[in-house]
Amino acid sequence: MFSIVYITTGNMEEAKQIARRLVKEKLAACVNMFPITSIYRWDGVREDNEVAMIIKTTYEQLENIEIMVKEMHSYTVPCIISFSIDGGSRDYLDWIDDCVLPVRTTRKDDISKDDFLN
Repeated sequence: MFSIVYITTGNMEEAKQIARRLVKEKLAACVNMFPITSIYRWDGVREDNEVAMIIKTTYEQLENIEIMVKEMHSYTVPCIISFSIDGGSRDYLDWIDDCVLPVRTTRKDDISKDDFLN
């Protein structure tokens, strides 16, 4: 039900822009950001300073987070991976649940007959 999403960005300003939007639009309860050094393969082996993001959210919002991050991110293939939260402080998990919008699917039973006529 709860997830941590790990993302890397090219700089702190990009990370802050993404974080603010995720929290403002209630896709995430909280985002931590910190500088890291990454060594990776992209057109050879590279080493760069980046900013890592740890996003606390619900499993149901993962797809929406991926869409938003790809829309805003400067990388061609951004790192967007998630980890399930298997446990933790019940109070903290309840807080995440309160902060993040629920994803609701519309069932046929939820639509009134009037909706079909309009």
